[in-house]
Amino acid sequence: MEAEKIQELKGFVEFCKQNPHVLNTPSLEFFKNFLQSLGAKIPAFGGSSKGGEDREDKKPFDTRKRDVPMEDISNDDIVESDVELDNSDIVEPDNDPPQKMGDPSVEVTEENQEAAQLSKAKAMEAIADGKLSEAIDYLTEAIMLNPNSAILYGNRASIFITLKKPNAAIRDADAALQINPDSAKGYKARGLAKAMLGSWEEAARDLHVASKLDFDEEIGLALKKVEPNAKKIEEHNRKYERLRKEKELRQIELERKRRQDTEAASVLKDGQIIPIHSGSELKEKLNAASKTSRLSVLYFTATWCGPCRYVSPVFTSLAGKYPKVVFLKVDIDEARDAAAEWNISSVPAFFFVRNGKEVDQLVGSDKNALEQKIAQHA
Repeated sequence: MEAEKIQELKGFVEFCKQNPHVLNTPSLEFFKNFLQSLGAKIPAFGGSSKGGEDREDKKPFDTRKRDVPMEDISNDDIVESDVELDNSDIVEPDNDPPQKMGDPSVEVTEENQEAAQLSKAKAMEAIADGKLSEAIDYLTEAIMLNPNSAILYGNRASIFITLKKPNAAIRDADAALQINPDSAKGYKARGLAKAMLGSWEEAARDLHVASKLDFDEEIGLALKKVEPNAKKIEEHNRKYERLRKEKELRQIELERKRRQDTEAASVLKDGQIIPIHSGSELKEKLNAASKTSRLSVLYFTATWCGPCRYVSPVFTSLAGKYPKVVFLKVDIDEARDAAAEWNISSVPAFFFVRNGKEVDQLVGSDKNALEQKIAQHA
């Protein structure tokens, strides 16, 4: 098998080690079956760890160690796992017609205020007798008489909570908070209602405000139920927001690499020997190769060199065999400045350069050693 193919296979295996769930992809079923036939155990896709918490996946893509082509990585979709929550107290949303709401533009007279207080008192008596529907009717009368009372809306919202009608309670809580932004009853009722609907983060926010305004035991008990769920959702969202940002950065890096490859393609010739005529041209080609992290092989030669005539055809064939390696040919009599800069004292001489740094060299016409070094550093 060619060295380049072996490197690609190594990269794929390393990627599978870090992301074993990829083996569940339908297109890789043949490889999965092969591994299982050898006794390998393939993890199921997704899932949660014990205790219901999200399993923290290993970081799938480390920009410092990557053998897998970036094109393969950037196309991976982020599949969000479910969050294990305690939804035991959630209720079905109430879809009753909206309750009557007061007109805040109505002028409230003293007589209306007194009548509203009387209706409120009757509502309290009905609550004490367990007649909640009757209590709602009395509070509705009071609200129509005095639509600017946040307390009346808060009291009615509390009854809707008891009746497990969260949407109705939210409407009254919103009205109470419009009248009095510091209504503890409003925040408490809305927080409890949001919890009934499973809106854990919103419920936690409202209940925390209510506890600061007027803490009571009911709020404390509700927070003990709401906060763990809200925290799990927050951590879940933070985790996947981080993964999305990482994917976005990888895509930006991929696009940058594609632009560099395009620019390099106009300078470098895949599978061909690039003749060098000057030291400045040599620097240009090495810089282009460095931007794409390609290996460059500098071949210093001369027309009068016998061993060079022997190894030159081999150098040309290797260029076709390793198309992603940059093969540069420098005639020391033509590009004297390049030969002087590289301190060439004998030919043929080969220098292996990656990312602007010399990683190896070879002097002489040993064609086997030449290919071995190219395969080693490619």
